[in-house]
Amino acid sequence: QGQLVESGGGLVQPGGSLRLSCEASGFALAYYAIGWFRQAPGKEREGIACISSDEQMTYYQDAMKDRFTASRDNAKNTVYLQMDNLKPEDTAVYYCAADYRHCMVQPQAPWDHWGQGTQVTVSS
Repeated sequence: QGQLVESGGGLVQPGGSLRLSCEASGFALAYYAIGWFRQAPGKEREGIACISSDEQMTYYQDAMKDRFTASRDNAKNTVYLQMDNLKPEDTAVYYCAADYRHCMVQPQAPWDHWGQGTQVTVSS
C-alpha cells in the first residue's frame, strides 16, 4: 500500500520561508503527478499547485504562484514545495497527493494517495 509523508512544517515568522517535502513509499513517485493543498481551521481544503510526473508542467492556483514553487526529485522519490514571504493567512495544514492519471489543482479530484499533512504556522 503506497504512502505519502509530508515534512518540513513548523513555526515561522511573517516574511520567512519554508520548504516542505513529500516523500513516497511503496510506489514509484516518478509515475505520478503530485498536488499540494492546504486546509486552514474552519475552511475548506484548497489547491496550491500540481506538478506533472516528468516535471514538464506545473500548475498553480493564481493566488499562490508568486510565493510558492513546486519541484521534484524523482531519484529521491520526493516532491517539494518552496514557500516564500509567508503570511499569517498561510497558516494551515499542508498536504500532498499523488495521482497516476491527472494533474489538477483540485482537492476534490480522485487522488490515488494522500499524505497525513504537516502543520505550518506563520506568526510573530
